[in-house]
Amino acid sequence: METDSLQEKYDLQAQMLANRVKKRFKHLHKRFARKNLDIFRLYDWDIPEIRAVVDWYAGHLVIGEYSRKQSTPNWLPLMGRSVAQALSVPEDKLHLKIRRAGIKEGTRYRRISHVNQKIPMAEGELRFLINPTDYVDTGLFSDHRNTRQMIRERALGKSFLNLYCYTGSFTCYAAKGGAARTVSVDRSETAIQWVRENMELNGLWGSEHTLIQQDTLDFLSRHPAAEPGFDLAVVDPPSYSTTRVTGKHFDIAKDHPGMLNGVFERMKPGGTVFFSTNHQSFEMKTGELSVTGITEITSKTIPEDYISKRKQIHRAWEITV
Repeated sequence: METDSLQEKYDLQAQMLANRVKKRFKHLHKRFARKNLDIFRLYDWDIPEIRAVVDWYAGHLVIGEYSRKQSTPNWLPLMGRSVAQALSVPEDKLHLKIRRAGIKEGTRYRRISHVNQKIPMAEGELRFLINPTDYVDTGLFSDHRNTRQMIRERALGKSFLNLYCYTGSFTCYAAKGGAARTVSVDRSETAIQWVRENMELNGLWGSEHTLIQQDTLDFLSRHPAAEPGFDLAVVDPPSYSTTRVTGKHFDIAKDHPGMLNGVFERMKPGGTVFFSTNHQSFEMKTGELSVTGITEITSKTIPEDYISKRKQIHRAWEITV
């Protein structure tokens, strides 16, 4: 009896989720299509008992379960099938993931499958290669599409630094906006190769763009005068990481002042740093920073499909050096 009751509960949740997602898709799809946006969010734990996140990728569905100690193995497949049926998405375009709290840098590059397929998808005038299958993250953080546009609007003639660059979406936007020079830094060989592929996909690759496979904190530990200063920078680090050279552990809540001060040393006077984090309890230690021109811009950077009553998908600041 208890098993039957639990199954009935899960069936009800699956129907609730499917109804919610179908309604949201109808609200967003045509309008986003006019903006040439192939990727957007349909659901993010909006109903407390349905711990799921649902993203649309141009006919593909990526559905994740926020993991818990007592997760039920058949729960996520049931949610996935129900949502896919509601949106008429075939099984081969349904991708299920387990999302874990406190993800460390490197985990997002760890393979969970070996399909080895990257699919180009549009975000406005640019396209990005998406891998919906092989990693927990797909290659593009769509919650920062507004922030990327801010970078494009400020990039003309500027030197641009992208730290923790992942697959280089910010670099593509800076290049599209006419940046004179870009430098992109990430510890992962997979990510660095992906940056170049995205640049080439958009016809942006050239000698003015530099890719550096190196831990960001190790990169910042070099003497600041080793390179010319930058006019514009983006810093979007993981909440936790470990440097490869020194083995030092990094916790963004405690250690962000040292990291950011290192970034500021790389900037030209009057340069601008965009800093973001998805750490849910983050508090900026402004008194430990070497600059004072700090403005939180979170409300401007979160797209409408990522606005949630339960949490902020990220927080963001614009910092003048």
